[in-house]
Amino acid sequence: MAALSAAALAPQSNAASTTYPLTITNCGQPVTFEKAPGKTVSIGQGMTEILYSLGLADKIVGTAVWVGPVLPAYAAVNKSIKRLADNDPSFESVAGQEPDLVAAEFEWHVGTQGSVGKREQFAELGIKTYVSPADCVAKVNTDGGDGVRKELFTMGLIYHEISELAQIFDIQDRGDALIATLKKREADAVASLGGSSKDLPIAFWFSSKEVQGDAFIAGKNSAPAYILKTLGAKNVVTTEEEWPLVGWETIAQANPAVIVIATMDRRRYSADDPKVKIDFLEKDPVTSQLDAVKNKHFVEMDAQSMNPTIRTIDGLEILAAGIKSFGLAK
Repeated sequence: MAALSAAALAPQSNAASTTYPLTITNCGQPVTFEKAPGKTVSIGQGMTEILYSLGLADKIVGTAVWVGPVLPAYAAVNKSIKRLADNDPSFESVAGQEPDLVAAEFEWHVGTQGSVGKREQFAELGIKTYVSPADCVAKVNTDGGDGVRKELFTMGLIYHEISELAQIFDIQDRGDALIATLKKREADAVASLGGSSKDLPIAFWFSSKEVQGDAFIAGKNSAPAYILKTLGAKNVVTTEEEWPLVGWETIAQANPAVIVIATMDRRRYSADDPKVKIDFLEKDPVTSQLDAVKNKHFVEMDAQSMNPTIRTIDGLEILAAGIKSFGLAK
């Protein structure tokens, strides 16, 4: 899949009103909106939080696929919106809300092999679909896993998504303001280290199917990889898979100075619990010898900050603060 150029991903600088009908190309498919959607189902916590951040909670009639608590600022409003499922909702439950739009964070939920439904299925009911560009630009999602990302994720993809959603709902001024805020936070986090974390080896551990088995470690083009590159640090993984399973012997060869540990409410896998992760790292004969473990250089980070979302900026801030607190910023 051809990647969009940086210029194509740049958000529009003006805040002109949307002219309908509006046609956009989303993940390779043209989608035409005759008017701003009045009822939306959001599938994916990252997508839902972007919609909340744009002030669109009153347009959401259902949500699904939650990894952890919603951003604190939206806790109250989130309680008032119907949750169709913590994980994958059924096609019937989504269509039953009679939405104008289904907005999905991942293609595996709404796409060619959608676990919730294919875009054509929703189109047959007159329901528009939108999938986060961060999950399809220069990314292949046909293997049934987390996909293979052919180019480094950048926040430009999220800014592009915010800009498009703002245009779809005719709220460009809100989109511009949100993008400006996120860009400033990103710049401030980078400035806090002053380039002092250059080439510091770091591993992002999301989870493991079995605690003592191979670990899901962030791939070289993932959202965590973007965090590392932005801060000048180095990823210990070089594969293009989004979250490849990597053996700890391989990770030991890279000897990370810091290990970022995902926290989440989900307990799908035995290593979802961060306490279980740290206990394994400190007791296993291989991992206990890593510099990060011997020095207790663990950074706990909400799993959503490891996904391509607005929380990627949270992750960047958290890791920058962790590096400084460990005295690794020189």
